[in-house]
Amino acid sequence: MSSNEIRHAGLNLGATDVLTHERAERDVFGFWVFLMSDAVLFALLFATYGVMLPATAGGPTPSSEYKLLPAFFETLALLTSSFTFGMASVAMKHSASRRQLLGWMSITLALGSTFLGMELHDFGTMFSDGAYPTRSGYLSSFFALAPLHGLHVFFGVVWIIVMMVQVMTFGLDARVKINILRLGLFWHFLDIVWIAIFSVVYLQGLIS
Repeated sequence: MSSNEIRHAGLNLGATDVLTHERAERDVFGFWVFLMSDAVLFALLFATYGVMLPATAGGPTPSSEYKLLPAFFETLALLTSSFTFGMASVAMKHSASRRQLLGWMSITLALGSTFLGMELHDFGTMFSDGAYPTRSGYLSSFFALAPLHGLHVFFGVVWIIVMMVQVMTFGLDARVKINILRLGLFWHFLDIVWIAIFSVVYLQGLIS
């Protein structure tokens, strides 16, 4: 790799699509700036959750509401979806068949939807136990953090559908490739945030 080669924090397309690789430097960097601002928002919510954790007001507590097995399966689904999206990105980079790319994106879509379904079930169970956001400061901070991540996953799922339609309609032109690069960064970012939620919220809550 020469010292003059353009580098950016994303999938390197330089060996297979030089023109798109050059365009991606600016576009992908700009999306990284957006993700970092989103990371600051989640960091503030994590800090709020940590402060409000003892404020149960005599209501439901983390150990009474969190279920490790469902949270583990949600984690497994989301982490597997990160792998399948990575395979979709590799297929795009090496100009694999459109069918192969769409296949990996479809699996990612299914896994993301599965995660959302399991998380909504968890929230419904908490509501049936009387664990509402307005019940205590702890629950308010939890429902500010976890559902916000779920909302991000929902928009990610919608974005995957949009990109699948674009691939089928326009093929793999430069615009579509850069949008898939952005989507990949967004999807992997959601995995990182969820690992933090699983570790800091669920695991810590169960042992507290």
